[in-house]
Amino acid sequence: MKRRSFVTALIAAPFVITRPAVAQVPAVAIAFPLQTPIHVTKSGLRARDAEALSLWYQTHVGLQELSREGATIHLGAGGITLLEITEVEGIVLAPMRVAGLYHNAYLLPSRHDLARWVLNASNLGMRIDGAADHLVSEAIYLTDPEGNGVEIYADRPANEWEWNNGQVEMASLQIDFQGMVAELQGQETRWFGAPPGTCLGHVHMKIGDTARASAFWRETMGFDAVRERMGASFLSTGGYHHTIAVNEWNSFGAGPRDPIHVGLDFVELGGSAVTAAASYQDDWGNSIRMAV
Repeated sequence: MKRRSFVTALIAAPFVITRPAVAQVPAVAIAFPLQTPIHVTKSGLRARDAEALSLWYQTHVGLQELSREGATIHLGAGGITLLEITEVEGIVLAPMRVAGLYHNAYLLPSRHDLARWVLNASNLGMRIDGAADHLVSEAIYLTDPEGNGVEIYADRPANEWEWNNGQVEMASLQIDFQGMVAELQGQETRWFGAPPGTCLGHVHMKIGDTARASAFWRETMGFDAVRERMGASFLSTGGYHHTIAVNEWNSFGAGPRDPIHVGLDFVELGGSAVTAAASYQDDWGNSIRMAV
């Protein structure tokens, strides 16, 4: 799908949905990825303009500003930090074909939450890069003002995912937006920002050699490769469809990242299998922190 507005690309007919008198607030369940032995807790971005970038994540993703520390703005949902944006003087936008961040993927608690995000995006005329039904999830893709990819998604129930010989079935099909939003009939339709229970479900990185990057995540970081696709590897622990992904689609042969570029600052991992704080770097200079 070409970059376009939700108004013209996703909603072909108006939705008529009755709002209840009182918003329904369901109990917040712990997201599947946060139950796995190693999962993403948050990530950081190096930015030219932290203030403007923070505002974009608040209006487009629904994150809330939680605190500030020096040149860093902490954003999150439900009081939990998911993104740290640090302003760095003198850095520049990164070319497409260098290593770094492909996208940060924010997992909403339910399909209904994704439908509310869709309605809000339509009302605001947001621009998107694409959208896909991946069988395990439904996802919408954007790019922030400094060139970082962003995914907003909701998982399908894990018992509906299909596995064959340790590999999860995924695809890129058209999302049924009409059906998704119709499920809100009789429920609150307004988007009040990323709800409690939203998490950073996975991080997808650009690297110069997929085989070498996948080996790093398996042999050094303790992940399982759960899907291999031409030029990409999807990895996780505990049976999630993917916590980390690496691809060489636009960055084949790329060398280490240049610190003059904006983009990924770090990925932080936590979970029951993380027993001590540690720091790692892959061969492209992507920083990974283990936090207890």
